[in-house]
Amino acid sequence: MRRAAWILVILVAVAASFAMRRARIDHAADLRAVLAHIRLPPGFHISLYGLVPHARGLAVSPDGKTLIVGTSSDKVFRVELGPGQARAIAPFAREEKFILPTGPCFAADGTLFLATFDRILRFSPRAGGWDEDHPQDIVPRGRLIPSDEERRGHGMRVCRIGPDDKLYVAVGQPTNVPAPAEQALFAQWGMGGILRFERDGGHRQIFASGIRNSVGMDFEPGTGTLWFTDNQVDGMGDDIPPEELNKASQSGLNFGFPWYGGGHVRTTQWANDAPPAGLVFPERELDAHAADLGMLFYRGKVFPDKWRGVFIAQHGSWNRSVPVGARIIFLPFRDSKPGAEIPFAEGWNQGATPYLGRPAALAELPDGSLIVSDDQEGALYRISYGGE
Repeated sequence: MRRAAWILVILVAVAASFAMRRARIDHAADLRAVLAHIRLPPGFHISLYGLVPHARGLAVSPDGKTLIVGTSSDKVFRVELGPGQARAIAPFAREEKFILPTGPCFAADGTLFLATFDRILRFSPRAGGWDEDHPQDIVPRGRLIPSDEERRGHGMRVCRIGPDDKLYVAVGQPTNVPAPAEQALFAQWGMGGILRFERDGGHRQIFASGIRNSVGMDFEPGTGTLWFTDNQVDGMGDDIPPEELNKASQSGLNFGFPWYGGGHVRTTQWANDAPPAGLVFPERELDAHAADLGMLFYRGKVFPDKWRGVFIAQHGSWNRSVPVGARIIFLPFRDSKPGAEIPFAEGWNQGATPYLGRPAALAELPDGSLIVSDDQEGALYRISYGGE
């Protein structure tokens, strides 16, 4: 009887494994059917690169062999890069307990940083990868945000190592528009801003403030200037306020929130309060509620010259009568000035929700192609150029 029970357990496990594999195969086939209808400029192609549940932030290792994928759940994944699709995908640091580990980034020496909802970790490089079993809590719980701040709205972080070899982390504030008492606490902690640390987590600074929720930033090649997207206030109507692309040319700038809800649009809650002097307005206003998330400057040599600029992943609106976004846009750059946005990859938005996919973040591979994460479908897409 005992032997029969074990055989039954094994058969059930095998059947479950087969069912999961069959589901992945079916899901991949469905995604490829969607990608066949994504509109791109002539010469560009999009394909399914791999399946990663809840895929969000992306970071390519300096040796170009590995992609670390943060997620909007409690896991991080390690992707072994292949020429046309992922060679292997596996959980990363599986013994760690993460909360919204959306923000991986690399230093030039291969050190991996991970910004989560409530802390920042560092993984030292070692032969064949990183010391996944012994991460360092360089900004532990209670030092990134207040220990009693449990609201996870706008809780998805991004990080970058700057040209100064310091760690930059964007921290959204957790409300739509804060009350004055909340704003005082947020300002004290740099929530609704971009923080800067030494690589050991020390010397915490509020590099930029007056930001509602930035989930995308990159340093401009050549100048080293930090640019970032900012998601703006909900509930003011379909067409206001605009989303933003901002330029932080120096430390200490204030980008206007909560006095301004996006662009030059004042929030109703702070309309009677005089804004501080010297506020910085966006370099480019973008479609209201499109949810501009991940952004990057294209550094490769493969795309034609007219596609050398900034790419932004628009996650798509959730509170607009006619949905906008769920696409990738491009902004040409000339003398550090962004031009008007141009649709680059679209077709996930069919005019009504649910979307067929929701682009969240972008990364550039050594071969000059782009990887796009889609947290709704749990997928990575590859956009390549093959000539017109």
